[in-house]
Amino acid sequence: MDLKLQEKVFIVSGGAKGIGEGIVKVLAREKAIPVIIGRNQDDNLKTLAEVEAEGGKAFQVTAELSDPEECRKAIDEILTQFGRIDGLVNNAGVNDGIGLEKGDYKGFVASLHKNVIHYYLLAHYALPSLIETKGSIVNISSKTAETGQGGTSAYAASNGARNALTREWAVELLDYGIRVNALVVAECWTPLYERWINSLPDAGEKLKEINSRIPFGGRMTTAEEIANTTAFLLSECSSHTTGQLIHVDGGYVHLDRSVRSA
Repeated sequence: MDLKLQEKVFIVSGGAKGIGEGIVKVLAREKAIPVIIGRNQDDNLKTLAEVEAEGGKAFQVTAELSDPEECRKAIDEILTQFGRIDGLVNNAGVNDGIGLEKGDYKGFVASLHKNVIHYYLLAHYALPSLIETKGSIVNISSKTAETGQGGTSAYAASNGARNALTREWAVELLDYGIRVNALVVAECWTPLYERWINSLPDAGEKLKEINSRIPFGGRMTTAEEIANTTAFLLSECSSHTTGQLIHVDGGYVHLDRSVRSA
């Protein structure tokens, strides 16, 4: 399917690795211009080079998104470079294990800055351009807001906020023709996830156990599968879809736990 994204400028926060990298590469293959915002310039440039090696276009801005001022500067730099923003993918974040029993105020608030406050700030600063282009927003979210996980209060709260902001913004921006949706991730195979699995003494058995809980195919979602749905939501091919929390998770969250893949 031609998503008609040619030369459109899409911001992808945390676009250098994992799910964000997958989104950047799919958008580039659709002939869009993905703009990576990330804290590590070397990582940003590595992904940028890989996109260009495949014949695509991309751009990068180095910014620490937990700093509100750097969020503003990042949007300003993108507008200076391109003069427009056609869509925003809020993706950057980390499951940092700030729990209730073992957490504290400073850690909790710092985690909110890492995981949800920059979602608001990037959307706020990008909004005037998104109004001009009638762009789209996709918020990447996590199952933790719906299922709980234990020991990660701040990350779960951030994802609950991501989901709520998706619905709130979809309503607020109706008159501008801006669509806002969230893509909810459950178990997605990324380099970070792989490193965590391999750090366990029983890595193989743990991976087998996790996969057994995923009804469709008995395997984790890939970053490319997340990216494909994200690109669709950014495009006019999803022109009447807004305010939705869309789960790309092989049925992990909603199908009965008694279900096991063949």
